Amino acid sequence: MAVTASDVLKIVAAIVLPPLGVFLERGCGPDLLINVLLTFLGFIPGVIHAFYIILKF
Repeated sequence: MAVTASDVLKIVAAIVLPPLGVFLERGCGPDLLINVLLTFLGFIPGVIHAFYIILKF
């Protein structure tokens, strides 16, 4: 699966604000809630989870 321009935008959003990247990929749902909680616990776990959601093949 190739990385598209929209994926690049989501990755940049995930670096700046991880829940935004997840929201752009999945919308409002359980993945967003998990990411918000991980981001509150620590910024790096939120970024890792956002990358996992965005780049999941």
